Amino acid sequence: MLRNLAFLLAVFTLLGSAAEPREPSKQALARGERVDSRWAENTLKNLSLEEKVGQLFMIRMRVELLNGKSPGYYELRDRIRKYHIGALAMSAPPQGRARDIRRRYEVVTLLNQLQQESKLPLLVAGDFERGVLPAHLFGTTVFPHAMAFGAAGNLSYAEEFGRITAQESRALGVHWNLFPVADVNSNPANPIIGTRAFGSNPEQVGDLVAAYIRGARASGMLTTAKHFPGHGNTATDSHVAVPVVHDDWDYLHTVDLPPFRKAIGAGVDAVMTAHVRVLALDPDSRRVATTSPAIVTGLLKQELGFKGIVVTDALDMGGLVGLYAKNPGRVAVDAFKAGSDVLTEPYNLDACYRAMLDAVRTGEIGQERLDASVLKILQAKASLGLEKNRLVDVAAIPRVVGIPESIATGQRISDAAITLVRDNGKVLPLRDERSDKRLRVVSQAKAQPGLLVIILCDNRHAEDGRVLERQIRKRAPDARVVYIDPRVAAAKSDEVLSAADRAQQVVVAVYVVPSAARTKTVARGQKNSASLPDSTAKLLSRILTLAAEKTAVLAMGTPYLTDDFPTIQNYICTFSNATVSEISAARALFGEIPISGHLPVNISNASVPKTKIDHPTQVANVAR
Repeated sequence: MLRNLAFLLAVFTLLGSAAEPREPSKQALARGERVDSRWAENTLKNLSLEEKVGQLFMIRMRVELLNGKSPGYYELRDRIRKYHIGALAMSAPPQGRARDIRRRYEVVTLLNQLQQESKLPLLVAGDFERGVLPAHLFGTTVFPHAMAFGAAGNLSYAEEFGRITAQESRALGVHWNLFPVADVNSNPANPIIGTRAFGSNPEQVGDLVAAYIRGARASGMLTTAKHFPGHGNTATDSHVAVPVVHDDWDYLHTVDLPPFRKAIGAGVDAVMTAHVRVLALDPDSRRVATTSPAIVTGLLKQELGFKGIVVTDALDMGGLVGLYAKNPGRVAVDAFKAGSDVLTEPYNLDACYRAMLDAVRTGEIGQERLDASVLKILQAKASLGLEKNRLVDVAAIPRVVGIPESIATGQRISDAAITLVRDNGKVLPLRDERSDKRLRVVSQAKAQPGLLVIILCDNRHAEDGRVLERQIRKRAPDARVVYIDPRVAAAKSDEVLSAADRAQQVVVAVYVVPSAARTKTVARGQKNSASLPDSTAKLLSRILTLAAEKTAVLAMGTPYLTDDFPTIQNYICTFSNATVSEISAARALFGEIPISGHLPVNISNASVPKTKIDHPTQVANVAR
C-alpha cells in the first residue's frame, strides 16, 4: 500500500504540478467581473451537435468506486467519452473510517486523469452542505448543518463557511458547490429540508445565503441557490413523490422568494430548480417547477432577472421519474425547454441524450437556444481558469485541507449554535449533586448509574452518537450509554425505563436528520416522516412520564421535538448530528461553554418554565 501511495503521489505531482486555480480568475469571480469569453466562444463554434448536447449533462461520480483498477472508474470514463459529458457530481457515503483519508490522493489523482482524458475540461460539482464531504475520506473541515448557522446568527460565520469550503474544494479538484439551500423551512413536517435550511425567517435566511455566496466566490468556487422557487413548505420528499405547494402568490413572494432574490443580488452562479408543483405559479398538474416555463423562464429569468446557470435537481429522483415512466428521455427536453441549462443525473442518460439530439434536429429546440446554454457552461469553466489549467496540485492539499485554523472555526461555529430552549434549573449543567463533581457511579454493593445516556437513532450500528458518547465518557467515565433504534425500542423499553428510574440524571439524545434514505426506510409509513418513528417516540414519552424533571433532551437534528413531546423540561438544540455538534453538545451539558444560540425556527411549546436558572448555562435569549 505504501508503494502504491508513493506511486500515486508521483503521478499526481506530474499531472498537476501547477494546477491551483489562477488568481486572476478567482478575483474576477469574487468581483463579479465579466470573464474573457473568447475561449468559450471559439470552443462553441468548433463543437459538434453531439458535443454541445453532452455539455448540458451532469452525471454522478461515486467516490467509493473511484480507484484506478475498478470497473466503476472505466465505466465513468467511457460514459464521459461516449456522451461528451460536461460536468460530474461527486457523491460518497456520508460515513466511514478515519483511515480512509489515505485514499484522498488516489481520488484526486484519478480526477486529474479524467480531466486529462476529456476533450473539454470537466466541471466537478459537490453537494457540500456541511463542508467538503465525506470528511473521513478527504480530511476536511467539519461544519454543522445550515440551521445551526441560523441559530448562531452571525453572518461572518456563514462567510467563513463559504470561504473554507471553497478553498478545500478547489484544492481537491471540485469547482462547484450545489449549495446554499435558500429554502425557508416554514413547515416542521418537512421531511427533506429541515436542518438543511438556515431557518424559517426569510430575511435571515436570505442574509446567510448571501454571506455564504460572498465567501465561496471570493475563494474561487461556483455556488448554487436551491431549490427554486422554494421547497420549505412541503411535507413530501421529492425523492419519492411529487410535493405540492398550496401557498398563494402573496405568500410565495413574501416567504419563499426573498432568499433567492438576495442570492441573485450576491452574484450566485447557479440556481437549482425543485421537483415540486406550485399551483399558484403553474396550475398545470403535469408540470413541476423543473419542467415549468412559467416558473423557470417567466419567474426566475424574467421577473427576478437571473442571468446565470439554471441547473435541475437530480432527474433520477422518484417523484419525477414516475411522471416520465413511459418516456424517460422526455424529462430532459421538457426541463431544457422550461429554461434549464444543466441536466443533472438523469435516470436514463442514453434516453435523455438521444431525446435532446432529436429535439434539436427536429427544431423543437432551436440551435440558438442550445448554443446559449452551452456558452454559459463554457464561460463558467473559463471563469475558473479551467481552459488553461484543469488539474490540481497534490502538494497543496495538506496546506489547505483540514488545517487546524479551519477545524477550530467549524467547532467555534458549532459551539455558538447551541440553544437552550427549556431549563427547569434542576439538571444542567451535569454534576453530582452530592459532591459537585462530575458524575460517577457511586461505589456500593449495587452501584447505581449517576448518569444514563440514551441515544435514540435510526440505526444503533451507525455512527450517530459515537462521538457524543466518547465526549461524555471523558467527563463522566462511569456513565451508562444505551443505543436504541426502532427495531429494538419495544424490547428494550422495560430495561431502559428501569435504568432511568434509578439514574441520578438522564440525557436523551435524539437523532432525527432529514434525508432521502430516512424517508424510504426508517420513517416509511409514519404519519410524519420528519419525526421519531412510533416505537422510539413511545419510549421517549414513557421516559418523560417517569423522569422528566431529571431528564435533559438533546435535539441532535430537528428542533421540533416539543411539538410531539410537550412535557420536555430541559431541552437543548444543536440543529445537527455532525461530529462538531456532538462535541458542542457535551460541552454544553457540562457547562463548559456559554449557551448563546437563538431558535432560528418557530417551535410549539417553546416557553421556559418559571423556574429560577442559576447555573452557567443561563442565557438571556432562551426560547426566542
